[in-house]
Amino acid sequence: MDAPKFKPFIRQTISHSRQWEWIPPDLQEAVQVVSHVLPFRTNEYVLDHLIDWNNIPDDPIYRLTFPHRDMLAPDDYARLKELVLGKADQPALVALVRRIRMRMNPHPAGQMTHNVPRVNDAPLKGLQHKYKETVLFFPSSGQTCHAYCTFCFRWPQFVGMDDMKFDAKESHQLASYLRMHPEVTDVLITGGDPLIMNTRSLEAYIEPLLAPDLAHIQNIRIGTKSVAYWPQRFVSDRDADDLLRLFERVVKAGKNMAIMGHYNHAVELRPEIAQQAVKRIVGTGATLRMQGPLIRHINEDPASWAELWQTGVRLGAIPYYMFVERDTGPREYFQLPLARAHEIFQAAYQMVSGLSRTVRGPSMSAFPGKVVIDGIATIGGEQVFALQFLQARNPDWVRKPFYAKFDPQATWMDQLKPAFGKDKFFFEEEGGARSESGAGVGTEAPGARKVIPLMAARQEGGGQASASSSSASPSSGCDTHNAA
Repeated sequence: MDAPKFKPFIRQTISHSRQWEWIPPDLQEAVQVVSHVLPFRTNEYVLDHLIDWNNIPDDPIYRLTFPHRDMLAPDDYARLKELVLGKADQPALVALVRRIRMRMNPHPAGQMTHNVPRVNDAPLKGLQHKYKETVLFFPSSGQTCHAYCTFCFRWPQFVGMDDMKFDAKESHQLASYLRMHPEVTDVLITGGDPLIMNTRSLEAYIEPLLAPDLAHIQNIRIGTKSVAYWPQRFVSDRDADDLLRLFERVVKAGKNMAIMGHYNHAVELRPEIAQQAVKRIVGTGATLRMQGPLIRHINEDPASWAELWQTGVRLGAIPYYMFVERDTGPREYFQLPLARAHEIFQAAYQMVSGLSRTVRGPSMSAFPGKVVIDGIATIGGEQVFALQFLQARNPDWVRKPFYAKFDPQATWMDQLKPAFGKDKFFFEEEGGARSESGAGVGTEAPGARKVIPLMAARQEGGGQASASSSSASPSSGCDTHNAA
């Protein structure tokens, strides 16, 4: 039998799928309307093997991949519907779509304003550097996915907002930048999904990282959802074996090849081919780490998380992160109170053995860093969230406990208030900020695209380095570290 070929569907072609007629008219309308604002793309594997069509719209994978009207404000949906179905006033439609998108916080946590490095006063397009050890790289040919998640925090990459898109045409700038930064140990190739590329294209980006003068690069990571949405990439695609040989080459070169697999629900790891993909990946000597956000409507059941982690461990994968859904896109539709997120994580954690307890969470990838909710406690008669940084713009903040007033409605870091009568969290007292808007990096108008330069660092002997991220202090406005 011939291997299945990848067949995507978008707004213009979804009606050609055999499942389209199973979708009620009101849900069909929502797909056609909302997908003018948010990206929509799915494929035959998702439609045939992951969605329970007897349970729509409540099936978790249907909600994960198909837009819903409640993802937009009622007034926005009504006006958008009028323009989409009317098909008359195209300029008005384009203007409305732009206004709605710009209200959705297109690039959270300082991605555009604080994480893009400069060398010789020029921004490096397609790179982010927030945390000193890790650089993110966005290859231009990897800026789409096998299917789009409705919650995706990188949705501007896929909707034609080119002024807010991260993409790099070539890898030579990445290699040059890494040579100037011996403190960097990890490169995360991300997108989109780099594994949408064929192996030859991916190899062209990875090969330079194996050079002897980049020996300080210990870990090459690839962020991908293909493990769930198109596991054939590792099993039956024409160049699947070539891809696995590439992983083996990286491992043989003395580096860790880390596949950062995005899983959102246990059903994604139930198909035989999805499990076969995991086994083939780890069989190359690469590691597969499982991560994903906790999302209302999709994966609030602790038992699903426990099944996902346990299945992954049995196959050789490593549970890594449960994230809090980011403050972007249709966040009102997906967000959960932090107290509820902690409750779900704790319940799932209690269901698994120590081998699955490598997972960390619930974690917010907020402006100052990755903040994990360690617990809810009563200290001195005050109920508090116990928090700490797992990663931070300032390394001195990492693993330093701090406390916020318990707020049963808070869904994100900037809604929390310091506990015990304090006015600021410790990192704010040291020049940090809870959100991008409070970072004080200049006088640009809100929403303006800003690129923060790296501070020049003195080299031994009195020379100047072209750029340095390690010398940037938290209050300098020059923080440029980032990681996933």
